[in-house]
Amino acid sequence: MHMADALVSPAIAGMTGIISGALVVVAAKKIRNGQAENMVPLMGVMGAFIFAAQMINFSIPGTGSSGHIVGGVLLAALLGPWAAFITLTSVLIIQCLIFADGGLMALGCNIFNMAACTCLIAYPLIYKPLMKYPASFGKIIGVSVLTCVIGLELGAVAVTVETEASGITALPMAQFLWFMLPIHLAIGIGEGVATAAVLYFIQQYKSELLLSVRQTGVKSVHAVHLKRVVLIIAVLALLIGGTFTWIASSDPDGLEWSIYNITGTTEPAVASADKMYGIARNIQETTAVMPDYNSTFAGIIGGIIVVLVIWVLSGLLQYKKKVIPEHNE
Repeated sequence: MHMADALVSPAIAGMTGIISGALVVVAAKKIRNGQAENMVPLMGVMGAFIFAAQMINFSIPGTGSSGHIVGGVLLAALLGPWAAFITLTSVLIIQCLIFADGGLMALGCNIFNMAACTCLIAYPLIYKPLMKYPASFGKIIGVSVLTCVIGLELGAVAVTVETEASGITALPMAQFLWFMLPIHLAIGIGEGVATAAVLYFIQQYKSELLLSVRQTGVKSVHAVHLKRVVLIIAVLALLIGGTFTWIASSDPDGLEWSIYNITGTTEPAVASADKMYGIARNIQETTAVMPDYNSTFAGIIGGIIVVLVIWVLSGLLQYKKKVIPEHNE
């Protein structure tokens, strides 16, 4: 669902950038006031895990399309919604700047569509009220699938609205929505099953992590011994990033597939000559040292970068918390 700059006008890019930026500021404040310090390693390895997992596209039978997990619901269930939002936003920024995955102008759209819709809307409104731990595998699957489907469908609607509001592509809204909603329904089901599998494993192995986040929020997670969980997820991230990405489907993802069915191409040309497109393209060409993940070690390198960025950001937030008097917060 990573939008390209060709789908977004400068005005819509600016508006969604402001909205997403404001959400990042709120999330940073929430984390600074409530995050346990030893949750940072879990945020880092979960970010690396999601980065690696997003590189694997799974084919959707009978469509010629593919999908990949977004990971917002899984992150929110393990970290809480605001820490999950910051983690997924970090992944999206690194994908954009280092790997040219998603447009730079469209970054605000991608953060809202993928991170906000799943972490800040679907999780607190659907998953959290419905899920009580401990739960059966069937219930975890049902609630996870429902939440992931709603989160991805909200994102699909947002993509359609943003594209229509931009008015720069030959994508009629009703037809675009007709293709986007069913394909992202299928992707949401696939993501929901994968999310449920991970959460059920965590429940069986380290249930107190889910209970702490579910019942009292991230402030209580300091009592949870996370070392083994962090180690297991780190190993999984390395395995996925280093070895499993070769099984990724070559089919276009749901967004590209929808565009192709309307225009005959997965990359519609930019209709506007606005210089902002050129500036964004030049910046991204400078920062993208591994465009399109053109390295065998892209998954591992990207995962390491995600861990470092999240640790640095979390360290800065914790430092600010210590040096700023409580009455100024």
